[in-house]
Parts: sequence; structure tokens; C-alpha cells
Amino acid sequence: MWQFTHILKKELKDYFISPIAYIVISIFLIITGWFFFSTFFLYDQANMRAFFSLLPIIFAFVIPAITMRLFAEELNMGSYEILLTMPVTFSDIIFGKFAAGFIMTGAMLLPTLAYPISIAFIGDLDWGPVIGGYIGALLLGGAFSAIGVFASALTHNQIIAFILGAAICFVLTLIDKMLFFFPESILNIVEYLGADFHFRNVARGIIDSRDLIYFISVIFISLYSTYLALQKKE
Repeated sequence: MWQFTHILKKELKDYFISPIAYIVISIFLIITGWFFFSTFFLYDQANMRAFFSLLPIIFAFVIPAITMRLFAEELNMGSYEILLTMPVTFSDIIFGKFAAGFIMTGAMLLPTLAYPISIAFIGDLDWGPVIGGYIGALLLGGAFSAIGVFASALTHNQIIAFILGAAICFVLTLIDKMLFFFPESILNIVEYLGADFHFRNVARGIIDSRDLIYFISVIFISLYSTYLALQKKE
């Protein structure tokens, strides 16, 4: 357990002593704040629908930017080989780095709690969809963080890791919007693969086991794929 904790603390320290965390969080808050407040005053509605509708597509680019360095940087600098000489397992390394990316996602979301609090002072806010939206955001953030970790383990180059991670997340976000490209016999399967489809279900305040299984499955498959990718680099 201490090995996992050591990896997690190291990664979080690396995030917050470098400008990367602050730049990404600032960009995320500027983008979401701009779109949220512009649509909020335009439609004059006391809800968070505009914010949560934009979140999956923003996450598809922001989270891979957070996770791109987790393995790629160490593989490029050669410090990954040094890490393997320590008394740590692949599982400790993978889960420690994944947890760091997930905590960064949570830290990125934390300042946005100011949005519903502000709305609650102005109008009558229904907190059910807001709570569901943040639960969905954490599940989506976990899934995309795991995908980003996998992409980072595939290459020594952080930019390539970002492009790979963003491409996978982007496809999962939009695939349920492109059902007209697929034959009718597999539409239900393709729709189930869409991350945005499951996120919207949870964001409505409906916690369905199928949505939870989807996000847990994406996390498991991505982290297990990371494990296989790292084994090949031994």
C-alpha cells in the first residue's frame, strides 16, 4: 500500500510544482466559465444543463493533456527503468499514476462548484441534476484518465500520447451522435459504447447499474491494457 501512496504523492507533487496543472485548470475554468455564463444569462434558466452538456467534449481534450506526461515523460527520460528497480509492482505504478490523474480531474472540477452556488443565490436551483452531473463528471473523468494513462504508456512522446488519448476520448464522446453511419442491427451496441450517452443518463440524476458498469469497464480495460503495454517494455 505504501508503494502506491509513494507513487501517488510523487505524481501529485510533480503536477503542482510545475505550471502544467495551473495552466490546464485555468484553461478549463476559462472555457467552461465563458460558455456557462454566456448561455446562462442568454436563456435566463436556473440550471446547469449548458455546463454539463459541454463537459464531455471538453474533458476529451483536457484530461489527455493532464495524463500525457504520466508514463511518456519517464519513458523518454529513462527514469522508468529506475522506477522498476524499486520495490514496486506494475499495479502500484499504474494505480498510483491513474489516481493522480483522477485527483487532478477532481481538483479541476472543484472550483466549478461556484457555478451552482451562484445560481442558487439567483434562482430556484434543482440540486438533484447538479449532484448527478458531478457524479457523472467524476465517473467520466475516471474513465478518460484511465484512457490517458494507457495512451501515455504507449509512447515516449507526450504530444503523441495526448493525440492518442484525445482521439480515443473524442470518439467515445461522439460515437453515439453518429448512429446513422451504422446498420440498424448494431445501433444499441454502438450507443452503449458512447461515453456521453452514459454521462447524460447519470447527469439526469438517474444512477443506473448499466452506466456504472460501463465506466468501471472502461477504467478496467484501459488500466489492464496499460499493464500489458508496460510488460512489453520490460
